[in-house]
Amino acid sequence: MTTRVEVESAIKQLPESEVRDLAKWLQAYLDEMWDQQIEADLASGKLDRLIAQAEEDIAANNVRDLDEVLRNG
Repeated sequence: MTTRVEVESAIKQLPESEVRDLAKWLQAYLDEMWDQQIEADLASGKLDRLIAQAEEDIAANNVRDLDEVLRNG
């Protein structure tokens, strides 16, 4: 099996364009892993408490528009 150090060494030997393509692929791979984890957490009920809290906050009008949050940092 290839080690991380071997992969890093191989990457350093690639042309910049291939490193950039690899970085794009790696980000897409990480994004897919994240999506799968969120889906698994949702299916297992791990997010139920957070969803319930968000729904309570919305019902109590204890929320702000995202634009307001972004403008005010």
